[in-house]
Amino acid sequence: MRIRPALATTAALSVSALAAVALLGAAPAYATEYSSALKVRGVQYNFAERNDNRCSGGNTYKEYVTIKNYSGSATINLKGYKVKDATGNTFTFTKNHYLQPGDYVRLRGGNGTDSDANNVVYRDNCNFMWNNDKDTIYLYKPSGSHADTHAYTKSGNDADGNGYIGFHG
Repeated sequence: MRIRPALATTAALSVSALAAVALLGAAPAYATEYSSALKVRGVQYNFAERNDNRCSGGNTYKEYVTIKNYSGSATINLKGYKVKDATGNTFTFTKNHYLQPGDYVRLRGGNGTDSDANNVVYRDNCNFMWNNDKDTIYLYKPSGSHADTHAYTKSGNDADGNGYIGFHG
């Protein structure tokens, strides 16, 4: 993470935050920027069905977080990266999964077959990870340092109410 003089950063953030609130009419999603090419692209935290977390016949697979490699040249192996929510639910990528520059993976709930061709990894856990009202998504590098963090609220960040919030373009 790049460190800047505190006063200039605070002033710039305050002006940016006020401009965003004035333009959007709502508080922006909280985000912390880190010097990592791997970032959270977005989260499908809710969907238009009744939540069913049964391991057989449930629909936790419809909830996912998209992680994207924003590097212009580096391939990133996800092995060892961790995704965590505000209450401590954690998923660690335990297998090699390579993201080429510009590529992404969807980390889905439920059980399924991981597939590089389909850009999907399953948590192999039938409980929902992302809260429907608000939550925070943490992405950690294998070293334990932060790669990306985003907080969201349904009322403040999901203007169209479709249960999906995008972060990085």
